[in-house]
Amino acid sequence: MPELSPTGLRVLREVAAQGSFTAAARTLGYTQSAISRQIATLEAAAGTPLFERTARGVRLTEPGESLLQRARTVLDELDAAQRELAGMAELATGRLDVGAFPTAMAGLVPRALAGFQASQPAVRIGLREGVTSSQVKRLISGAIDVAVIGILPGTRERVDRRIALEHLIDDPLLLAVGREHPLARRSSVDIDDLAGESWIAGSSKASDTMIGAWQWAEWQPRVAVIAKEWTAKLGLVAAGLGVTLVPGLAAAAVRRDVALVRIRSERPASRGVSIATLAGEGVPPFVGLFADLLHQTATEMASDLQIRIRDR
Repeated sequence: MPELSPTGLRVLREVAAQGSFTAAARTLGYTQSAISRQIATLEAAAGTPLFERTARGVRLTEPGESLLQRARTVLDELDAAQRELAGMAELATGRLDVGAFPTAMAGLVPRALAGFQASQPAVRIGLREGVTSSQVKRLISGAIDVAVIGILPGTRERVDRRIALEHLIDDPLLLAVGREHPLARRSSVDIDDLAGESWIAGSSKASDTMIGAWQWAEWQPRVAVIAKEWTAKLGLVAAGLGVTLVPGLAAAAVRRDVALVRIRSERPASRGVSIATLAGEGVPPFVGLFADLLHQTATEMASDLQIRIRDR
């Protein structure tokens, strides 16, 4: 006895939509005789006519209408399965290009990428380090698929509207002091207690650095030494030449002769960290997997930081 087949159901759906064997054949790229054979096979399997022939074409019978409803459900599921399998194939053999700002590269992104590579060893990985503005440009140009970017308080609205943001974590900004500094023995300090400190920063203009996160304070930080690289900043801090700020994400990479202290203030002493993709674009399936791993890693690192500050 003939059986229902996906091909036959697709033909049924198209003939019903077009109201004509000839039009359905043209749309599907079949001959009209092939369409007629598929419908005849379906009718034999159903044991009843599915179409009523008229002068203007064909229309479904009651059993035909019933079968069409079932056919739509079955074909939608088959199409979804094909898309899912195609996504899995891409996930298994594709490429993931990631951008991240420097301190996210200290632990967050490498740990998430290690988990990703362990589960998808065939996926090639590209990694681009750079500040947030550079990563946004790379996303827009298509050079990367996803980026981890940092956003200081009050600047989220300045991000290019072509970029879609998914909040990842609020990364606390910690005070880094040398081990001999009086504040090294404290777990936290009020922001106003830092007014007299000498700061080590990447620019002489406080608003151009992370110190600008405290631009609402009643005092202006005095930048004593300018250093661009994190290794230089921490070396100067360790030598007692000033203090600086370190994102919590980079805490695990801080040298042992530098102590980290939480800062208390009326407004959060933190910056937002977000996952950025190009808005309105189809996102490859492996970007979703990588984003899930970023969330998991960020949660683990936040817990590790709590322990580090408490037990130091």
